[in-house]
Amino acid sequence: MFGDANDYVGKGLSGGVIVVRQMVSSPLESWNNTIIGNTVLYGATSGRLFAAGQAGERFAVRNSGATVVVEGCGANGCEYMTGGVAVVLGRTGTNFGAGMTGGMAFVYDHDASFERHYNPESITLHRIGSAHWEAVLRDLVEQHHAATDSRWSGAILEDWERAKARFWQVVPKEMLTRLPHQLLDDAAGEPGQAVAAA
Repeated sequence: MFGDANDYVGKGLSGGVIVVRQMVSSPLESWNNTIIGNTVLYGATSGRLFAAGQAGERFAVRNSGATVVVEGCGANGCEYMTGGVAVVLGRTGTNFGAGMTGGMAFVYDHDASFERHYNPESITLHRIGSAHWEAVLRDLVEQHHAATDSRWSGAILEDWERAKARFWQVVPKEMLTRLPHQLLDDAAGEPGQAVAAA
């Protein structure tokens, strides 16, 4: 879809791919403008969504299996998420990850604001510390760029070595011992060991 969309994009998504991008002639900076509304991917179970812009509030709430890349989101992002992967290439609103018990998120914290916006009760924060998770993240950013032609994601990829240091890997506390791959490549690191813990 070219242009912006309203609330509930991908509600109950159970497969397929949704791409929302700006009109080719748009002068707007995608990462500074909302392109999809509130409660995106509510209750999604599978499928993918790539949006070249910000999502509204309650982004990916109760997502249990979909994969999504957006360029920012409002309050209560990834609330009660139980599965899937969410990549946020920009600012989040407050209370991010409240009640999140499964899945994983990656947040590009380019302005060092994320630590003031997440909910620490059920999630932990880690810097990217393994080749496996870096590859997962980079692949999703590349898919997003290919699908949306986003200048923002393109700039992140062009400066990847510096940009990856600004990402947080968000992991629910109860998943730390059940991840399929360690968070750190260091052989001394235990599964789930934090690089920078919440």
